[in-house]
Amino acid sequence: MGVELTLLVWSVVLTVAQMLVAGMGANMQVGLATLAGNREDLPPVTGWAGRAKRAHANMLENVVLFAALVLVAHVAGKTNAMTVLGAQLFFWSRLAYAVIYVAGIPWLRTLVWFVSLIGLALIFLQLI
Repeated sequence: MGVELTLLVWSVVLTVAQMLVAGMGANMQVGLATLAGNREDLPPVTGWAGRAKRAHANMLENVVLFAALVLVAHVAGKTNAMTVLGAQLFFWSRLAYAVIYVAGIPWLRTLVWFVSLIGLALIFLQLI
């Protein structure tokens, strides 16, 4: 399995880890009984738990794009040093993004998100 596919698998692991952290934060704020219910009147989750929830939602949006690009590059036989670099930039910046977002550091969060976007662009450029 190539580097890009390996980093895709680890991106899934990161997404699951973010889900667990967000769930733990929500559990601490609203309780398991509320979360296990139908969630019609779920109170807002705030602070670090709210940031964890939003970071996870952002990862869900972005990992879909990463997966599509990596899988197309792999199937098309267009993987190379640039797609590896793009995948590395994506994964490591997404890991940093998760930590920075939960910590509440706004401008740095935006910067590392942009680095992950560059990673996606590097892979895309190999496909056109």
